[in-house]
Amino acid sequence: MSTTTTRGVARPAPAKASQGRPRRGLRGNATVNFWLFTGPFLIGLVIFVFVPIGWSVWLSFFDARYTVTPSHFTGLDNYKQILTNSNFPDSLLTFTVFAAFIVPATWALSLGLALLVHRLRFMRAFFRSVFFLPTAVSYVAAALIWKMSVFSGVRFGLANTVFGWFGVDNIAYLANPNPPWYWLVIVTLRLWIQSGFYMILFLAALQNIPAELYEAAALDGAKPGWQTFRHITLPQLRATSTAVILLLLIAAYQAFDEFFNIVGLKATWAQTPLMELYKTALGTSQDYGAGSAGAVVLSLLICLVTLLQGKFMGFGTGEGSK
Repeated sequence: MSTTTTRGVARPAPAKASQGRPRRGLRGNATVNFWLFTGPFLIGLVIFVFVPIGWSVWLSFFDARYTVTPSHFTGLDNYKQILTNSNFPDSLLTFTVFAAFIVPATWALSLGLALLVHRLRFMRAFFRSVFFLPTAVSYVAAALIWKMSVFSGVRFGLANTVFGWFGVDNIAYLANPNPPWYWLVIVTLRLWIQSGFYMILFLAALQNIPAELYEAAALDGAKPGWQTFRHITLPQLRATSTAVILLLLIAAYQAFDEFFNIVGLKATWAQTPLMELYKTALGTSQDYGAGSAGAVVLSLLICLVTLLQGKFMGFGTGEGSK
C-alpha cells in the first residue's frame, strides 16, 4: 500500500474511489435504452404492417363493398369469386411464366457484372457505382423514360433509331399484343433497374471466398476460367444465389409500378396480380372483401413458392451454405 510522508511521519495514502460501482439512470439501464431506440420502430411496424395484414385477412371473410367496416359474414365466397369469376388466376399464370424468365436472367446478369467488377484492377469503385446507380431510380420514373423515350414506338425513339441503322422498320412496342413486344420493354426495364443491387450481393460474396482455394486449385492443375468458376466460385456462391433467387421471386410477383405506367389497366394481356387486385378493390366496384381475399391468396402463393425454392436449394441448412 502506498504511503505519503509529512515531516518524516509515514501516513497511508487516501483510498481511491471504487471503479466497479454500477451506473445509475438512463445511461446505465440497458432495458430502457433498448425500448427507447426500438420502441418507435416496433410501434410503426405494428400500426403500418401487422394491423393492416390482420385487417385484410379479417375483411376477406365479409361482404365489403364501398366500406372497410362490414358486418355481413360470407365465409369463403370472396375466395371463390377471386379464383373463379375474375382475371386473377390468368394473371397468376402469366406472371409465373414472367418470373420463370426474369429470375434466371437477372441472376445471370447480376453474377456476370459482379465477376467483371471483381476482376478489375483499376476504377473498381467507379464501375461498381455505375452499375449500382440505376437502383436509386424509382420504377415510375424509369417506366416513363422507357415508354416515352427508349421504346416510344416512333422513329425518333432510341430503340427504333438504333434498329433503323440496320434497316429495321419502326416497331410499335406497346400498340398491340401481337407480337408481344411489350415484354421487351418491361423485361429490359426490370433488368436495368434491379441487376445492380444483386450485383452488390454477389460482389460481397466473391470477396469472401478465400484466395487459398484458387491457389490450391492451381497447384492441382486446374485451369483458370470456366473450370475454377464451376468447381470453386459457383459452389461458394450457393447461399448467396439462393437468397438472390428468393428475393427475385418475391419481387416478380409484386410487380406493379412498371406495368401500371407502361401498359396500363386496360391492357388485359399484361396484367399483374397486384393490378387485378387494384382494379377489384380500388376500381369502380370497390370490392374490398374480394380484393383482400386476392391479397391473402397472393401472399400464400409467395410463401409457398419461397418455401419450395428454399427447400430445393437447401436454404438455411448447412448444405446450402457450403
